[in-house]
Amino acid sequence: MTRATTVRAVLAAAVLLVSVFITLTMSPRLGLDLQGGTRMVLQAKDSATVEADRETTDRTLEVLRQRIDSLGVAEPVLTRSGEDRIIVELPDVQDPRQAAAVIGRTAQLSFHEVLGAAPPGTDTAPETGEKRLILPDEQGTRLDLGPSRLSGAGVKDATAFFEAQQAAGWTVKLDFHKDAGKDWTKLTGEAACHPAGDERRRVAIVLDEKVISSPQVDPSVGCQAGLPSGGTQITGSFTAKEARDLALLITGGALPVPVEIVEQRTVGPTLGAAAIDASAQAALIGAAATALFITFVYRLFGALAAVALAAYGVISYAALVGLGVTLTLPGLAGFVLAIGMAVDANVLVFERAREECQDRPTRTLRSALTTGFQKAFSAVADSNITTLLAAGLLFFLGSGPVKGFGVTLAIGVIASMFSALVIARALTEIAAGSRFVSDYRGVNGIARPGSVRTWLTRKDPQLFRKPVQWLVISTVLVAVAVAGIVVRGVDLGVEFTGGRLVEYSTSRPVDVETARSTLADAGFGDAEITTAGDGDISVRTGKLDNDGEHALRTALATEGGETTKVRDELIGPSLGDELRRNALIALGVVVLVQLAYLAVRFRWTFAVGSVIAMVHDVIIVVGAFAWLGRPVDGIFLAALLTVIGYSVNDSVVVFDRVRELWAGNRKTPLATIARRAVLQTVPRTVNTGMGALFILVALAVLGGDSLTDFALALLIGIVVGTWSSVFTAVPGALVLERTTTAPPPVPGKSSRRARAPRRDLLDNGARV
Repeated sequence: MTRATTVRAVLAAAVLLVSVFITLTMSPRLGLDLQGGTRMVLQAKDSATVEADRETTDRTLEVLRQRIDSLGVAEPVLTRSGEDRIIVELPDVQDPRQAAAVIGRTAQLSFHEVLGAAPPGTDTAPETGEKRLILPDEQGTRLDLGPSRLSGAGVKDATAFFEAQQAAGWTVKLDFHKDAGKDWTKLTGEAACHPAGDERRRVAIVLDEKVISSPQVDPSVGCQAGLPSGGTQITGSFTAKEARDLALLITGGALPVPVEIVEQRTVGPTLGAAAIDASAQAALIGAAATALFITFVYRLFGALAAVALAAYGVISYAALVGLGVTLTLPGLAGFVLAIGMAVDANVLVFERAREECQDRPTRTLRSALTTGFQKAFSAVADSNITTLLAAGLLFFLGSGPVKGFGVTLAIGVIASMFSALVIARALTEIAAGSRFVSDYRGVNGIARPGSVRTWLTRKDPQLFRKPVQWLVISTVLVAVAVAGIVVRGVDLGVEFTGGRLVEYSTSRPVDVETARSTLADAGFGDAEITTAGDGDISVRTGKLDNDGEHALRTALATEGGETTKVRDELIGPSLGDELRRNALIALGVVVLVQLAYLAVRFRWTFAVGSVIAMVHDVIIVVGAFAWLGRPVDGIFLAALLTVIGYSVNDSVVVFDRVRELWAGNRKTPLATIARRAVLQTVPRTVNTGMGALFILVALAVLGGDSLTDFALALLIGIVVGTWSSVFTAVPGALVLERTTTAPPPVPGKSSRRARAPRRDLLDNGARV
């Protein structure tokens, strides 16, 4: 065993030990869609400058944190997003009405002198014509109030308690700060100068421009003497809940600016548990199927790659837990998907080693394996870098679940590279040093060509005699997809259109027509009713507040019996427009970044061919969802950006081989070079695609509605991406090469330093 192999083995063992320790001692941080709860996005309604926005938002966040802490929610999460938004996550809160009532209240508390009863229809002072603050009291009497004499900032503490001795019921006791207490004594002393029963002897306590209490100063209090400065009590026929909420609002303080809820998601814990179970089953079944497949194809080395695949799972999971990444439903799907993608690097290496053994049958197994790792490195690096670029764009341009998916995808890519280039290499190099493994070619799995490679060598199909014909076929596929988008339309999810989507589980089965009729009778005639997984009812409406949702659920319960909310998404129209705009920006940036990277690493013609194939894949996947009537939402966007990464990966592998072969055979026509490159890389494409398909089929079958759409988009994307990398990207590059006179690329060099063959070498026929 060489020194390099020893270093890799020690490094792999150390990382695995740390990963196992983290896995056994730390628990994952689950998102609300996996543990149940409510997520709200709040936005300040008005602010002056950028600096003031950030400062005001930070102050608002601290007030909200005090309020939520008083609610008793376990481990709430509050973070600022941008300049004027706050994300609030409340685990285990299934009814958002109470939380919204407390969180969204501005809670501007003030104490006013009463100038008298205001005549009906008047709101200005008769002497000056200035506008007065006129509000109805608890009985509806219009009170003419003077300016605020004391604000809620002067209240040190507020406590709700039941006053049984004086039959006052639930009361809120206020304790003032020292200076505020003096203001309270002065205010009540001035009111006491008016006779008993006079409206001016009252003091109005106002919360958010509503009089919550306006008691008369007790007759025993003398003029200018006032009430004690320590505190007072607010009475108003409160219920226990109303008194506690009022005390909570006063204690938390006033929000610097009003806020509105622009997004709200509620997920029942049963959905989260089901998603975790489904993803775990999909991971086990898909990973087992992938391990069996690569063991069947690559024998012993395939089995060692399966061991490295298991190590990848432990390392990536430990990284997620150790870094404190919140694991969401799309993130969990991305973690499962990355298991299938992790085998790609091993497949690339093993196929290159097979080529070495086929070209030079007398060379040793260790030598062929080492050469396979060396020659596959550029393709592995380029394909993984393009995926990391997509993951980075998901993180910086996405939001919510999409951002989480980008994080888990990036961690998965890095862990898969370590698994293939360190763990798998150490295991296979140790095995290659065995004489038994080296001598018996049927055991090691790479000393003999695979069935796909053997068939292609025997048939030797002439693929690119007329590259334009392949482009015509791709154009027809794109036209069919565009027709679906135009004819059927794209069913944009609530995230992109705004509105509310609620999913209910009923104790008695309710068909769609019955649910539609019942909700129409209850005043929800414009609601879209569909069935969700396991017979659940999905209701999609426009603007609907929390009280409206409660009424909707009550109406549905008349037919379905006990009705449980398992999913609730509310997106404001402004946020929906922003998400839709950001999604288009993300796609545009992905295309430009991939184009720039590929142009630097390869040739501009190769880059354009890859981008054409990428756009081709995006349009077909969107068109397929349009024809199928499936929703296009944030999870679909994550899948679509993954399809882009997968499509570019395939194109990178093919063009990497084109670059290598062309640099060594400068007088050979490019069409011939491209055909050889495609035929040499097809085994890798097939075997990698099969590994991913096992995982995706398991997700599609076991994953429920959300994961089914995710898996379906990726299944379509992988099939289409495999086609386009061969029959769209390569023919496109061949057609473009007819217009350039640059020389063939040199592996590892920028395309600008190379010089291409003469144009007559690009034809399929003999040289002219």
